This record gives sequence, structure tokens and C-alpha cells, in this order.
Amino acid sequence: MMENSALTPQEVAEMLKIAKNTVYELIKRGELKGYKVGKKIRVDIKDVEEYKNRGKNMGTHQDALLENRDFSSSDIFYPGNTREDDFVICGQDMLLDILSRYIELYYPEIRTFRSYVGSYKGLLGLYMGKVQVATAHLWDGDSGKYNIPFVRRLIPGIPTVIIHLACRMEGFYVAKGNPKNIHSWEDFKRPDINLINREKGCGVRILLDEHLRLLNINGKNIPGYGRECLSHLAVASTVARGGADVGIGNEKTSLQVKNIDFIPMQKERYELVIKKEDLDNPPFKSIIKILQSDNFKQELSGIGGYDLSETGNIIAEL
Repeated sequence: MMENSALTPQEVAEMLKIAKNTVYELIKRGELKGYKVGKKIRVDIKDVEEYKNRGKNMGTHQDALLENRDFSSSDIFYPGNTREDDFVICGQDMLLDILSRYIELYYPEIRTFRSYVGSYKGLLGLYMGKVQVATAHLWDGDSGKYNIPFVRRLIPGIPTVIIHLACRMEGFYVAKGNPKNIHSWEDFKRPDINLINREKGCGVRILLDEHLRLLNINGKNIPGYGRECLSHLAVASTVARGGADVGIGNEKTSLQVKNIDFIPMQKERYELVIKKEDLDNPPFKSIIKILQSDNFKQELSGIGGYDLSETGNIIAEL
């Protein structure tokens, strides 16, 4: 179990991929536990994880439901109290909050919801017709390709379109100075490396598991392999406070956490998946236009951490 760690409202916002003001609202409404240290508000990381696991719908896309239960044949997650014309986007990156806002500007009559499930569950939700847009950053070790092999497997028989969002650098979070000298996937063969993992179905977990499979490493033999966090920030925080030697996440999050270094390993492709039959319908037809717009790209450039050279390109029609 993860140790308690006090987070600022900004760190909580990054962890939940919502606005900082929304964090204050959640605390004010008693939906997220917070406390004062002097004049500053702090939240324990265990309370953030508890809030995420409850999966409560907060009513708008900025504080929408975070769901962590498994998909099964009749138990596919989507936000409660939705209407038929509501629009659900799966994925955990902040850029999806920005995309949601732009969609609502184009179509103010449509409510856009965010579902913070991992790539695997998002694709399954799209297949089951419970969400309108899925995102994926799933690496296939045999082909060396992102997303296309998984979309073919998880959405069989349904024509889909894959639209590129951005490239991000994934790598290892290690303690400052990298005292364990961790530099490659093969270092997971070492018995002295303690890992903090991500949940099954997310892109980072599949990236790790694919590399382990190719190297014939049994994850169960890695100390800490069974410990799971639900976000990049939670993983980085665990490494920073000495709770693990290494975790895996994106470079952007490493810049937000003190006392860790980032070891770049692989540039990943983060992409959006929709059903081809929806491409000409609102608000789907606005998505490519939004992604290719200068305003959208400039906003992401200001945040940093994204390679936007292919943003808005149709990568595949399956």
C-alpha cells in the first residue's frame, strides 16, 4: 500500500487531469478530503486514490467520473446521468480536457464527459458502444507499432479511424542521481530493483509487459511488480519519496516532481480512435479541424511536453 504523501491542489489537479479550481470545489463539497497546513490546503495521496476509486460522476467534463472497475459484458463504464446526445471521451491526458473544451465551443448543446480509464478499457468501451471516443498509446512488441494492432484485436468487425494526437516520451522515473544505475529494460532482471507499477490495461503497463515478454522476464519475479498506481504523478511521487527504485511514466510528469530523474526510453504515439460511421456526424466532424487548428496546437505548445508534428493526421482506417 502506498504511503501517505501531502499534495498541493495543483498536484492533485495534475493527478486527476482537472482544473485546480475544481480541486477546491471538490474539497469544499466534501467529496475530496483536504486539510490546512497554516494557510495552505493539502490533500493526502491516499485520499486522492480513494476518490478516484469511488468513481463518482461530478457533472461536467472537468470533474467527470474516474472509473477503475473492470469492463465485462454488461458492466461497461460510462458517466451516470448522461443523455443520448452526450459525448464521452476516454483517456487520461490533459490534452483531452482541452479538446473537450473546444468541442463544446463548436457544439454548446452537447455535454462532453471525460472517462479516465486506460487505453485497453477505452477501446473495449468503444467496441461495446458505451463511449464515443477512445484514446490509445499501446505498443505491440512483435510489430514495433503503436495502436493499430490493438485496435484490430479489440474492435473486430467495426470500421474505425485512428487520428494522431501527439507523441510523448516515456521512460523511467528514478531517484535523483540514479543511485541504482538503471538504464535499460534488462535492468529488471536484477534482484535489487524495486518497481512501482501501473494498473493493468493502461499504455504504460502494456509497454512494460511487452518489453518483459520480449526479454523473457517474468514480472512476478520483479519486486514491487504487483503494486499499482493509477497515474504518472502517483508513480513519480512514490519514487521521489523512496517507496520504489523505479517507475515508468512520461517525461512531462517528471518535471513536476522533485528529487527524481527521468531516463528516456521510448517515444510513444498517443492517438484517438473513433468509429468510421461517426466521422461525418457532429461533433465528430469537428475533431480533426480542432486538432489541426493553430489555436489548439498553440495551447498545447504552451503546456510543453508534446511533439505535435503529426497532430490531426489520419493514421489508419481499419
